[in-house]
Amino acid sequence: MPLSEGLAPALRKAVRGDVDFGAAARALVTMDASNYRRVPLGVVAPRDAADVAAALAVCREHGVPVVARGGGTSIAGQATGTGVVLDLARHMDAITALDPDARTAVVQPGVVLDTLRAAAGAYGLTFGPDPSTHGRCTLGGMIGNNACGAHSVAWGTTADNVHALDVLTYGGEHARLGQGLDGLPARLADGLRALVQGDLALLRTGFPELPRRISGYALDALLPERRTDVARAFTGSEGTLGVVTEATVRLVEAPRARALAVLGYADESAAADAAPLLLPFGPLTVEGMAADLVGDAAGLPKGAAWLFVETGGASPAEARARAEEIARAAAPETSGRAVVTDPAGQRALWRVRDDAAGTATRLPDGTEAWPGWEDCAVPPRRLGAYLREFRALLRRHGLHGAPYGHFGDGCVHVRVDFDLMSPDGVRRFRDFSADAAALVVAHGGSLSGEHGDGQARAELLPKMYGPEVVGLFTRFKDLWDPAGGLNPGILARPHRLDENLRFEVLPRRPVPVEFAYPGDGGDFAGAVRRCVGVAKCRETTTAGGAGVMCPSYRVTREERHSTRGRARLLHEMLAGERGGVITDGWRSEEVREALDLCLSCKGCRSDCPVGVDMATYKAEFLHHHYAGRVRPAAHYSMGWLPVWLRAAAPAAPVLNRLARVRPLAALMKRLGGIAPERELPELAEETFTRWWAGRNPARPAFEATARSAERGPGGGAPGYGKGRGRGKGPAQRHPAPAPAPAPATAPRPTALLWPDTFTTYLAPETGRAATTVLEDAGLRVVVPPRRPCCGLTWISTGQLGRARAVLRRTLDVLAPALAAGLPVVVLEPSCAAALRTDLPELLPDDPRARQLASAVRTFAQAVEEYAPDWEPPRIDRPVVGQTHCHQHAVLGDAAERRLRARAGLDGELSGGCCGLAGNFGFERGHHDVSVACAEERLLPSLRAAPEGAEVLADGFSCRTQVAQLNAGGGPRARHLAEVLAEALVRKPSVPGTPGENRCKHA
Repeated sequence: MPLSEGLAPALRKAVRGDVDFGAAARALVTMDASNYRRVPLGVVAPRDAADVAAALAVCREHGVPVVARGGGTSIAGQATGTGVVLDLARHMDAITALDPDARTAVVQPGVVLDTLRAAAGAYGLTFGPDPSTHGRCTLGGMIGNNACGAHSVAWGTTADNVHALDVLTYGGEHARLGQGLDGLPARLADGLRALVQGDLALLRTGFPELPRRISGYALDALLPERRTDVARAFTGSEGTLGVVTEATVRLVEAPRARALAVLGYADESAAADAAPLLLPFGPLTVEGMAADLVGDAAGLPKGAAWLFVETGGASPAEARARAEEIARAAAPETSGRAVVTDPAGQRALWRVRDDAAGTATRLPDGTEAWPGWEDCAVPPRRLGAYLREFRALLRRHGLHGAPYGHFGDGCVHVRVDFDLMSPDGVRRFRDFSADAAALVVAHGGSLSGEHGDGQARAELLPKMYGPEVVGLFTRFKDLWDPAGGLNPGILARPHRLDENLRFEVLPRRPVPVEFAYPGDGGDFAGAVRRCVGVAKCRETTTAGGAGVMCPSYRVTREERHSTRGRARLLHEMLAGERGGVITDGWRSEEVREALDLCLSCKGCRSDCPVGVDMATYKAEFLHHHYAGRVRPAAHYSMGWLPVWLRAAAPAAPVLNRLARVRPLAALMKRLGGIAPERELPELAEETFTRWWAGRNPARPAFEATARSAERGPGGGAPGYGKGRGRGKGPAQRHPAPAPAPAPATAPRPTALLWPDTFTTYLAPETGRAATTVLEDAGLRVVVPPRRPCCGLTWISTGQLGRARAVLRRTLDVLAPALAAGLPVVVLEPSCAAALRTDLPELLPDDPRARQLASAVRTFAQAVEEYAPDWEPPRIDRPVVGQTHCHQHAVLGDAAERRLRARAGLDGELSGGCCGLAGNFGFERGHHDVSVACAEERLLPSLRAAPEGAEVLADGFSCRTQVAQLNAGGGPRARHLAEVLAEALVRKPSVPGTPGENRCKHA
């Protein structure tokens, strides 16, 4: 009988925390952020140190190995394992003490770094090490890998900032680690004393001195002259010696102000040569990157490579003066310089650096690039020479990469375009790694300068240290873990670097799919491979208030509801019979359940550093999952919403009255799979298209109007546009007077106003308002006589065959407008996003699809592009509300921001997602998550709104969510077009005077 038999029941009996041996739980932790994959038996999320001890005892009794895991962002494979994974991030995430006088904090291993930094920040303190994953990496993981980050030139590595550690060994022993051997069990203390005394000479000579020596065990910290610092020697042991249950860490004073000197150089080697020369000025950071990483990032001075040099000070002036001093000192060697003091500008530039771990996985030509030779370090003075030889080494092996990193510490990160899918590619990966290791050693460096050795480099440690020191590593491991139960195959007696590659199990040929996946060569597996595990989707705050990803994870805090978690499940589904944890393919219930709470917000499309598009993957999965099967009721009710609304329009008054009869409404919601907590939206008694037809009774054929746009001025017809006059506003229901013929020298551009389903049947006031504003701006507005459809509701419910048919019909309807080259103004952001992205990916062979996608403009984009001289009415009022998630992810909101500013609408709209997200928030079972998403950012921003503020929400879903959840009786949320149209038709009023649609609460 296998020793693992009965393991799960025994753990459930012994542990108060979560024990999950199901396929989904195992699939979620098969990988970290590395190239490696190992399938565990199960996952345990302990609640405290006693739970950790109990779990270790059960695993020890069954002879099952254990690997501790935090945020799962390790890049060398050390956060994966074949036994039991201890998920320390789920429950053990408390800051148990913070002493600002002693400048220490006591934390559990699952505390996220940014959580600690925020708590310490209240006292003007911070934790110095700050890897780019600071928003989701945990202190336990940082201790395991001896993480560093951008500020190590000022504040050192994690090992430099650890005061004491409480650990449990696999054998069940508790140890309190600090300086000296007093806190250790006698067996361990005696063994370490003998190890040090027996090899003093080797310990003093076998370890290179450089700021970023992370490779191997830090045995030299045990030397008497270094105060036998056991905590330091343990830090960086990658979970192979013991499990940290609590850590006391040092805090440092955070500068009150910071400035950023950005220095441009001719190439990265020149930047690397300059970096150590700047260290005497006492910078906080000296980070380097080249053009092949940053692309077209704005705000960079002239150059092909750059150093980001941050300075601190007691005041902004002091920080700026230090940055300018560094810029002047560097001037002779630089091609351009800039000093950035604006915090928002600094954040934007740092975001380029923070996202590099993800963006570097796609080279400029779209080629996939992978870790493997991720973060070596050499003495800073040797970095320039090393980079020149490293680039030459890449060329010799026919490989490409984009180095970047902590140039002030001589540490370089790089993702390389290894082919890890073929035997020849894997051999090249192995050969290159061996040659790169030799190159680093030749420059006196360390194979790892930040992320640890893991499986990626531990096999190569003899090249750096020689067999005698590596023998000491094995003895050190055996002292702590004689049974070999903690993270076997890592550091001591390591696996080969080309074993356990996560790509081995993926299909070798593309699977048949519906979307084109143009960025991934049409390969769904390639799209899923985009997720490299850096886990930005696990961050629980949105950067600067503007981000969206990942709303469901921020609400549930469950890995399966993160973008990464869902990608992992899809990876295991694709692996299937080749060794995947999930073996029932597209029919997988584990994948369906994980995707069920995906809001299809598309936030990951823009916020994920590698552009994972989970909304598209979800639609693809649902299409296959329900092929030939009965679907959920909501797929028929809300997936076919355009059809039902069109059929219901003639009877809207009667249906609205019936919907107010509670028993009937409850029955309709039950039959339609709609959440009982939701109110059914009221149908418009006069649709937008009906209003348009009544307003323009003598309108010519749409085709003729489109042709007139091609002919230029004078070709228009009565009813299309009112020039720059002031119309009757958004409530106008009568035909507009025919405009005077436009002079030949002043042609009016024609724009097609898209009559989307929501505007047409549920919010026609938005369409009327947009017509008013566009015509006032001098545009001639046309509306197609047959209703086109973006197919969004079919796409979001995975009914892709029907969506494709709808989109083909739409292209036929719009053929005249496309031939005329008309801009297509779409008021509903989700519809505009579907036309921009989903349309060309579902109909890749129809050139009209790309033509329509490129013609799509948001309301503000159309005004800015086609009426650049138009002056909007001055409203001079604060605004609150939310930028639609699809607008953020696909369309951008720069034009909207500029238009608001010109109209005097001041303030920032919130980030995140409203939580309604089209059909999501209406579906039965989603109400609580939907409300929780709204409570994260949107609803608090409304409650904190200044008096007289306008509530803006261009998306119908966002407006509906506000109407149904803003119980404080606040104002109606409106589209920007409605606010502008109202201002066009009313008399000027005193700025800030309360009106019908203004906030009346503080």
